[in-house]
Amino acid sequence: MAVHSYSVLKERFAETRSLHRHDAEQQVWAVPNKLLQGKGLCIYKDIACKRASAYQNGTTKHCLQKLLHPSELSIPLAAVILNSSKIFQEAVAVTAKQVQIGDRPCRIYGVDCAEYLLLQMTDEHELQRMDNEVAAIAQGAAHPFLFAAIPVESWNDALSPWEAPAVWGKQGFGGNAGGTLRFLTEQVVPTLKQQFNLPENVKIILGGYSLAGLFALWTSTQTNLFYGVAAASPSVWFPDWMEFEQQRPIQTQHIYLSLGDKEEHTKNAVMAVVGDNIRTLHSQLIARGADCTFEWNSGGHFKDADLCTARAFRWVMEESR
Repeated sequence: MAVHSYSVLKERFAETRSLHRHDAEQQVWAVPNKLLQGKGLCIYKDIACKRASAYQNGTTKHCLQKLLHPSELSIPLAAVILNSSKIFQEAVAVTAKQVQIGDRPCRIYGVDCAEYLLLQMTDEHELQRMDNEVAAIAQGAAHPFLFAAIPVESWNDALSPWEAPAVWGKQGFGGNAGGTLRFLTEQVVPTLKQQFNLPENVKIILGGYSLAGLFALWTSTQTNLFYGVAAASPSVWFPDWMEFEQQRPIQTQHIYLSLGDKEEHTKNAVMAVVGDNIRTLHSQLIARGADCTFEWNSGGHFKDADLCTARAFRWVMEESR
């Protein structure tokens, strides 16, 4: 991926793009461009958009589909051939590559020299939907970003800040979040900065869903490395978390929080406090002057986790003040 891939796109189309819709669900760019006239192709081969049509001024309207159909997520932007132009010869955010960092195969999306570095701890289940999540983040994104999905072997152990007994099933929590944070700061961030030519002051956003969301919040009590935290349905029910955060407050000033509107109605007594805890945490962060938002999502804990997490990252990157 070349350093200029995102900036070239942005500069060439900054004055010509305008929003239009194919339907109520998807946003696309309508771009007048004579190079595309008569080709009848979409830059992204989404099934919802397969034809070019003419503007009143005689140039061509062509769709740059920001939200890809799942079956097309592996197709890079470079797959589209524009005979007389090299504008679109670079792959963009939705094309993944694997980078080995330490003993972990990390999945990387995005562009070199990005303004934002998005980090997410993931498990096997989340990786299956990661293409969808990154595509949703890229939809409407105004800033170039690099996204790294970092796998963890033992979810309950690697992401929990301290030991705690099991709250469902038989597996407890090992309290190894400190080691995971060291891996991020000592190996992941330096490796990505070097391999992808990231600026020294790149804005780093750590995010995640469920226990990974709690991990993101906890890391910000330990370091001021992160520009923001994107915590979707974070496990703020975790024993002693609220008391701990009062003693060691979150340091970042940009925090996104969300929760499913059915999550607090669980019969599990430990997890049922999640609603009260996240309301309290949001109020406390606002009172301290943090740039923090809290959104309710429809449904329970396992509904649309990828899209909820994408919304969290996008808010911190695009909408935080």
